[in-house]
Amino acid sequence: MTLEIQSAPALIDAGAGIELTPALDRGVTIDPVLRPALVGQHPRALENIDRLLSGDALCVTSGQQPGLFTGPLFTVYKAISAVVLARECEAALGRPVVPVFWVAGDDHDFAEASHVTLLSSANKLERIELPSREVGAPSTPLYRDQLGPEIEGLIARVNELMPDTEFRADAMAWLERHYRPGNDMATAFGDSLAELLGPAGLIVFHPTHSTAKAVSAPWMMEALEHAAELDESLQLKAKELETAGKAVPVTIQAGNTLVMVDGSMGRDRLIMDGTGFLTRRAGEKWTLPALRELAKTAPERLSANVLLRPVVEAAILPTVAYIAGPGEMAYFPQAAPVYEVLGVTPQVFVPRWSARIIEARVRKTLDRYDLTPEDFAVSEGRLEARLVQDAMPPNAASALELLRETVEVQFSQLTAAAKQIDQTLEKPIEHVRHQIASGLEHVEKRFISRLKQQNETLVQRIANARNAVLPNGRPQERVFNILQYLVKYGPSFLQEAEASCEAWAKGLAPVPRRP
Repeated sequence: MTLEIQSAPALIDAGAGIELTPALDRGVTIDPVLRPALVGQHPRALENIDRLLSGDALCVTSGQQPGLFTGPLFTVYKAISAVVLARECEAALGRPVVPVFWVAGDDHDFAEASHVTLLSSANKLERIELPSREVGAPSTPLYRDQLGPEIEGLIARVNELMPDTEFRADAMAWLERHYRPGNDMATAFGDSLAELLGPAGLIVFHPTHSTAKAVSAPWMMEALEHAAELDESLQLKAKELETAGKAVPVTIQAGNTLVMVDGSMGRDRLIMDGTGFLTRRAGEKWTLPALRELAKTAPERLSANVLLRPVVEAAILPTVAYIAGPGEMAYFPQAAPVYEVLGVTPQVFVPRWSARIIEARVRKTLDRYDLTPEDFAVSEGRLEARLVQDAMPPNAASALELLRETVEVQFSQLTAAAKQIDQTLEKPIEHVRHQIASGLEHVEKRFISRLKQQNETLVQRIANARNAVLPNGRPQERVFNILQYLVKYGPSFLQEAEASCEAWAKGLAPVPRRP
């Protein structure tokens, strides 16, 4: 391999370990009717499905809304985290623990799910995007959002942008198998992940499958039947967190329930309205008996919001630990009242593995100019200016420095003398001093601009390295898609990522059950 995969520092105190004991006695076993909602695309994953349904197994879960071509890198990192931590937990606990990835196909955020960014073979950032929905269009859940013929054009465009390597054909074929006209976003996303990480034993769970919807529906009704109590508890929790100076990332609006229903405007929030409910966007009226009937006859129309979703998972899966992103870790404390009111014992939330990829060409640039990846955090142009400034003739640099010092010293003396004569002289003197200082800064910028032109190779190398390390000024894992690395490095990229993640998981040191 010609790249490094660096783990970010652990987000929790590794020395303290993960205390799994509270989640070991949750008493949840998976309902066998959920088998059709579990996807495995490798013998190892299929074996894990059998283990999970045996009744004795636990699971480490993670999840994400569907995304184009599996979305940003951090989605794959979440799945790898679940795979590796499940392995560590099984060794620590002495019982089967399998990794499960929850595909949040009920999500309707199409704008977030419909694009990816890739670094092309020409070292340019390229955004690949599905056509946007019309303003005011229904909020269709992604599991019911079918891909059209335009997906073929996007894949063809990706193929043009990627370098011609021995792995490109296989990587593109992988995309084409799943992201094809007629397939929905959630199925394409989940099945592509299942194939990608099936050899590592990953199970993909589709909570939007009819069997999963039927199993989850009673919990939707529990949340609606306790809507007033949940509303009051969540309002109090939000105030408690605010008083303690802690984040309240999920806005709690009085009267909102935690349940969404598919209506005339798509996925719509149910809001308490006297003894019944209204949908927020469409204003459709629902009674509690009507919703109970809906839960029996059309449970696919009900779904959980961000605070209820992990509670439903904990209620229907034997989850011991949930791999969470920073946003999920932030809102987990807010969900505590939901677990309590609905009588569900929480799973343990664990911050996901985070990583940074340093390819060989980037490493060469870093070493050549004695840089670290953190150096790219400054605004674009400043790092280049600093580096070319080192190439400025010593006599020019010393002359500029001496001029600045002289201006400061002499104008300080001139200002002091002026004050003794007339206070009003200070302002025009300061104006002249500023003009001279600005002139010197302009001269220095002209020097640096010309040096940049003469050091075009340096500037280009820095630009290429910045695009690779901090694209658009953001972490790689939140911008790039995995495809560009699969094309360059093939399956070995995933193997290297898993090996790097193992060090993270061992640092977490799961604590086994106390005697």
